[in-house]
Amino acid sequence: MSFLEGEEKMYGMKVMLIEEQKKLQLFYQIVRERLQIAPEGTLRIAKSRGRIQFYHVKPDKNPKCGIFIKNEQREIAKQLAQKSYDKKILKLSEKRLAQIERLLQNYEDDEIEVIFQNECQIRQNLINPIEPIWEQKLEIWENEGYEGKEFREEEVLILTEKRERVRSKSEKILADYFYRNNIPYKYEKPLMLKGIGTIYPDFTFLSRKTRKEIYWEHLGRMDDPNYAKSAIKKIQMYENNDIFVGERLILTYETAATVLNTRDIERKVEKYLLI
Repeated sequence: MSFLEGEEKMYGMKVMLIEEQKKLQLFYQIVRERLQIAPEGTLRIAKSRGRIQFYHVKPDKNPKCGIFIKNEQREIAKQLAQKSYDKKILKLSEKRLAQIERLLQNYEDDEIEVIFQNECQIRQNLINPIEPIWEQKLEIWENEGYEGKEFREEEVLILTEKRERVRSKSEKILADYFYRNNIPYKYEKPLMLKGIGTIYPDFTFLSRKTRKEIYWEHLGRMDDPNYAKSAIKKIQMYENNDIFVGERLILTYETAATVLNTRDIERKVEKYLLI
């Protein structure tokens, strides 16, 4: 297992808990509303002479009895079955929401790192932390070597302020912005996608919040039908590998009439790359 794969498993738990909390809250609301209009009583299912029979058991009645539900009244059987199911979902949702709430009150993804950070500098110099702190993790990631995509001889030479070669003026604008704002990145770091093979995202970052890599693609000729078709296919490739726009995939666009601007870069950096 690589350093990054281990980090992805360790980090992001709080985000996952919050997402699970939201899902359970939605489920709770849905079943609660359904239960408010559900018919009274319960459903009893019996088998007689090889045939399934349904009975509507009214409240405070013997659960072994009930009113026989005819075929033309089958809808009431569905409603009672749904009611029983919804009550179980409601009970489980209440239980899990209470557990998540208690855990979120005292849980942070970086709580182990914080213990080390809260030590004074003198003590830090004497301690070997149980796991690398963020700065060490970032340094490991930055120092991991990779082989980028080769340039063709006929391609124009475009160098960034970091003295790194890129393929377009827009990529230079992006790279220079990251460099000037001390945002570590990797240009055209290979990424293996299932069902596709190796691709080369324009820029790759390591998220401090999730410890996962985030990818930035600049789509520079979206008014060209063939280019746009290829760009859409690329986005679909990412999504087929559970890398979605707005989560781990950042996109910027250009056309002949709409060029890349710094404000657009700033907004996306603030939303996706900064804590």
